[in-house]
Amino acid sequence: MFGLPGGMEWVILAIIALLVFGGSRLASAGKNAGKAIREFKEETSSLKKTDPPAVEAPPAQPEPEGIVHEGEIVPEPKDKGQQA
Repeated sequence: MFGLPGGMEWVILAIIALLVFGGSRLASAGKNAGKAIREFKEETSSLKKTDPPAVEAPPAQPEPEGIVHEGEIVPEPKDKGQQA
């Protein structure tokens, strides 16, 4: 039932805005909006240029044997003197 305005609704909204605010105010508002968008684009592009490249993490070193982490199941070593 309610949705985005279509073609004729935009025309009516533009006429109402023109009557309420006047042509000079709408022109300056559009000019200021354009400046704001342009400055935003310039700042985001300059941030992209100045970002340092990502630093790769050093390769992981293998853990020494015998370290048991919490929750890890470790099989018991068999006695060398006994045979199963």
